Amino acid sequence: MSIAPPAERPSAEAPNTEADEAGPPELEPLPSWVFPPKEGFSADDLDRLRGIPPHTELVDGTLVFVSPQTNFHMSTLFLLESELRRAAPADLRVRREMTMTLGKRQRPEPDLLVVHAEAVKDLRQTTYQPADVVLAVEVVSAESEIRDRERKPVLYAQAGIDHFWRIEEKDGRPVVYVYELDPATKSYALMGIHHDRLKLSVPFDLDVDLTEIDDL
Repeated sequence: MSIAPPAERPSAEAPNTEADEAGPPELEPLPSWVFPPKEGFSADDLDRLRGIPPHTELVDGTLVFVSPQTNFHMSTLFLLESELRRAAPADLRVRREMTMTLGKRQRPEPDLLVVHAEAVKDLRQTTYQPADVVLAVEVVSAESEIRDRERKPVLYAQAGIDHFWRIEEKDGRPVVYVYELDPATKSYALMGIHHDRLKLSVPFDLDVDLTEIDDL
């Protein structure tokens, strides 16, 4: 009886002709908005660029993408949006996360806006003009600190937006920094810092218990 010799194992160094023939995997082409034009993007580009992430902003001609939001950020927005809608007079509307077109290279997206009712056109509208806006609100997050504390207030003031609120977190609760535009200098003046209660008479009467965030 003859015994067949054991089958030879393929050498570890043997060339993988099948893989060689396939070649390297093809890379997906990058979207056009990865490569900004020489002069930067324009405000109108946000409506034309395909595939950009939701809530992309334009600041100084550069696309700014939104990072994942925290529970604090979303709870603060829910609380303030609810209270603003309840208190706003009939000739004003509250909008959440919509852009303002402030210039050719500037189209930021505040967290909340209060706009004149006549500025709301139709369901396809994507942006507002500075003259439409009564109040812009920014909730500061770790990645947006410089924009929300420094750059955006300058842009909003130069555009003539009368009221701006910046909201910071302290011990898990919102602290609201309330600013009003000085029309002579086109800059914001700090009108108050509100910790547990936001009680104002401008741009309209408002009384918010900021500690309610604990229950959201």
